[in-house]
Amino acid sequence: MVAWTLGAFGVVLALYGAFVLALLFFGRKTDARAWAGFIPDCVLLFARLARDPRLSRRHKWLLLGLVGYLSLPFDLIPDFIPVIGVADDAILVAIVLRSVFREAGPELVREHWPGPQPSLDVMLRLAGEAR
Repeated sequence: MVAWTLGAFGVVLALYGAFVLALLFFGRKTDARAWAGFIPDCVLLFARLARDPRLSRRHKWLLLGLVGYLSLPFDLIPDFIPVIGVADDAILVAIVLRSVFREAGPELVREHWPGPQPSLDVMLRLAGEAR
């Protein structure tokens, strides 16, 4: 079971890398950067938000709990279940971000976002900002 999971992770990682390389090959450098750095950008965003004094202690704990949950090797819904397995993580991120938005507003996310504008737009849509 572990070998199958690691193999599937390797295949997904290889496809993800091929997708980013294809974007570079077709001259879409900004899109390639946005896709390649999205997860590290999210981690940095959550860390910066958790240290921001304008955010309540409750929301800081929500962010830290989210990072802890996302870093665990298991989920409430296992990732090997198609669509739903990965969707639970995205839904949890959206719920926490919406909660942070209600308290601090989208400007706080804009201020702390380290990545390019296209990936910021994805984060703002995920958090429920109408565009």
